[in-house]
Formats: sequence, structure tokens, C-alpha cells
Amino acid sequence: MIAVDANGADRGPRAVAEGVARSEVACVVFGPARELDACAGAAEIVDAPEYITGDEEPALAVRSRPAASIVQAADAVASGRASALVSAGATGAVLAAALLRIKRLRGVHRPALAVVLPTLERPSVLVDAGANADVRPEHLVQFAYLGACFARACLGVERPRVGLLSVGEERAKGNADVLEAHARLAERAEAGERAFDFHGNVEGFDVPRATVDVVVTDGFTGNVALKVMESTAAELGRAIRREIAAGPLARFGGLLVRGRLRRLRERIDPERIGGAILLGLRRPVIVAHGSFGPAGIASAVRLAQRAVDERMVERTADALASAGVLRSAAGASVAAK
Repeated sequence: MIAVDANGADRGPRAVAEGVARSEVACVVFGPARELDACAGAAEIVDAPEYITGDEEPALAVRSRPAASIVQAADAVASGRASALVSAGATGAVLAAALLRIKRLRGVHRPALAVVLPTLERPSVLVDAGANADVRPEHLVQFAYLGACFARACLGVERPRVGLLSVGEERAKGNADVLEAHARLAERAEAGERAFDFHGNVEGFDVPRATVDVVVTDGFTGNVALKVMESTAAELGRAIRREIAAGPLARFGGLLVRGRLRRLRERIDPERIGGAILLGLRRPVIVAHGSFGPAGIASAVRLAQRAVDERMVERTADALASAGVLRSAAGASVAAK
């Protein structure tokens, strides 16, 4: 059972309800019941019209408004009623509800947002995509393990290649935190780390090429990089459409390549991916893009279900404990205590 927060999406609760119905996954949906007809009969509906906006202080709102849909959905996951959470609402509220209600895996410094990048060659994961603007070296080291576990569980990459985003591929390039994180990851690689292959540093132009399976960075840099990539892909698509419509000959040529262009658009469409997943929590939490329509919501729900089916949280806890990168030996537990 997946808990879905239907409030806060740009296209409204009706689009979320339609996405839930399309997903064909068992869900309990929290939102205004009068706007959730599209998933009536396909999901359990809990009338929860109250929601937290992006203008509110997230932690304060979550603590003071237990009736809000995102808080009720997170509580359903924390109590075991549901196995994962999906929301396209205000990101701050989703993160706060997840941290305060579902909570971190013991020993995890900070949860991180992982997103599958819209690359052409093959899927590649960026972590952190916006949860932590400021990080320390030990956070980046944990992000590497979190991202590798996600790539293994949800992308099927048996031994992910992990790269540290920097301003040069040489190990001496980067700020103090990147240099220290590189040294720690390189030391683990030299000692025979088995969870992933540490590729070393990667640069910005390596990200769209998917030269590694997991790109590790802080949330500030990662969020900027992600939005630049998504915007560039969207602008390129618009430019191609304008050129095709420029004249009769161009339109004829467009007809000839229409099928290939459609497949290209589908490969880089963020809605196909389903949004970002908050790693390092006791249950899977999917942060869908606010602009997603029914197709994107359906993808987000299926991603949540796959994370549950692949036991991503349990496998992540085991990998972090085995690597000795938790804050304490008790960190391997996933029990909500």
C-alpha cells in the first residue's frame, strides 16, 4: 500500500487521483474527497482537504497541523498502514513530514534526494538533488552509499560506478569538503570496497554523458545542475519544434523524423522517471515534481512500489552498516522506535 498526498500539485488533486488510478498500484490517497473521483474504487480515499503551502515554515507547519494531508500520509507510513509515501506538494513540507514522522535510518547523518537524470545513454543518479545545501565530507561519503544502493535496487546496476562532482577530474581539484570526501572514498576503494566502484571526480560535462552511474554532490550544486539539465532539454525540444515549423520543407523533414523525435522526447521526459526519492529514511519517500500530470504521478507511485518490492531501505541499512559509515553501530536498524 502506497500513501499518496493529493494536495499541492500544480494541476490539482484531480490529476493526482487520475495518476493513482493509472498506476494500478494499491494506494491510500489523502486529499479533498470531492476531487478524487478519478481513483474512486481503485484506491482508498481519506478526506483531508487541509494542506501545507510552500510559503509556510515546513517544520512548524508539520508539527502544528496534524490534519494536513501530507502529515496524515506520512503518519500512515510511520504507523505501518502504508509502505511508502508519494507527494507532489511543497518540497519543504514533504521533507519535514518525512523527517519528523517517518524519521531517518539510525546512523544516517542526513537524508538526501536522489533523482534519475534525463540522460540519453543510460540512467544515471544524482544525489543530493536539493535536500542539503551545506554538507560535510562524511555526508558526501554516505551519499555515495545511498546512491549506489538506489542504483542497485531500482535501476538494476549490480556494481554502480560512483563519481564525485567537482571542478576537475584530478583528485586535487575541488573545495575542502570535496577533497576530503575524495580522499575517504579513494581509501575505501583501495581497501577493496565492494558496494560500488569509485570512479573519482567527474566534471559538469560528464553529468549529461552519464559517465558514471551515481553522481555525488551537495544539494545546492545538485539542484542547480538538475534544473540546468531539465531546462536545457526543454529548450532544445522547443527549438527543434520551431525549426520544423519554419517552412514546408522543414515540416516535411519533421514528418520523416517524427517517430525518432518522439522516442527521444520520451527518454528525457522527467514524468517517465517519477520524481526524486528521499534516501536514508526508514521508508521510501518519493518527491514528485509539482508540475507532473497523471502520467508523472503514476510513474512516482510505481517507483515507490518498486523501492518497496526491492527492499531498498533494508538493503541500504545493511550496506551502510557493512561499510562502517554510520554514525554508530546501532545505525543498521530500520525499526521505527
